[in-house]
Order: sequence, then C-alpha cells, then structure tokens
Amino acid sequence: MLGNIGWSELIIIFLVVLLLFGAKRLPEVGKALGKAIREFKKGLQGVKEEPKESDEKEDK
Repeated sequence: MLGNIGWSELIIIFLVVLLLFGAKRLPEVGKALGKAIREFKKGLQGVKEEPKESDEKEDK
C-alpha cells in the first residue's frame, strides 16, 4: 500500500500535518499515534490468541 508513496509525497504530507497541528503539538500527536498503534497491535494479538483458547475449551 505504501509502496507507491515517494519522498516528495511524504514531504508534502509532513508539511500539511505541520500546518494543521503546529510545531509545538507535533511531538504530542506522534506520541498519541504511536500509543494507538501499540494498542491496536495488542488487540490483534488478543484476537489471534482467542480462537486457540476457545478451541481447547470446546474439546473438553
């Protein structure tokens, strides 16, 4: 999906984000985005592990 995005597009996206949020809030936005991604990954791992546990319970 991101394979078609080049450096010029990334710079434009960064500049738009910089204009929208400002330089002072940019670190806060990055931190919040990183935290959201980590929580999403934890949720995906929980979903992947649930069927294994439910399969064991059904076998008993």
